[in-house]
Amino acid sequence: MVLGSSRILGLVGKGLIEDFSPDCLGGAGYDLRLGRLYRLKSDGFLGVSDRRTPKVEEINSKSHTLKPGEYVLAETLERVNMPADLMARVLNRSTLFRCGCGLYNAVVDPGFTGTLTFGLKNLSDREFTVEKGARIAQIVFEEVEGETIKYDGKYQGGKVV
Repeated sequence: MVLGSSRILGLVGKGLIEDFSPDCLGGAGYDLRLGRLYRLKSDGFLGVSDRRTPKVEEINSKSHTLKPGEYVLAETLERVNMPADLMARVLNRSTLFRCGCGLYNAVVDPGFTGTLTFGLKNLSDREFTVEKGARIAQIVFEEVEGETIKYDGKYQGGKVV
């Protein structure tokens, strides 16, 4: 079951979303705002028993213009603290795809804590400028029924890479 705004607001009081803004609360989700941006600086690898994430460099500006085809990592301003009985899906805000951009993301597992990191790519042949603090994604929370395993992976705490 997807959580509505009143349930989300009640869980915010228990620490679900840090740096919460009432302006970002919707009917069945919360709009996540852009924090830091990072440029990839080296190659990556994902194998059966090993992985190597690329080195990154923070883009230190209030806004950033993505050239056609450019890909960056985007970190949220908000931190989430997922209880064991919730998971979340992150969806693009429609303005992104209307401007020719795509957001690449994953499920937010029960037990995850930290900022969220997404891939942001300009898929169009036009430039796209985004400002820090802009609402770029919507997080939708869902209940998990039955026993679960809390997230305890590499990105716990909000590590970008």
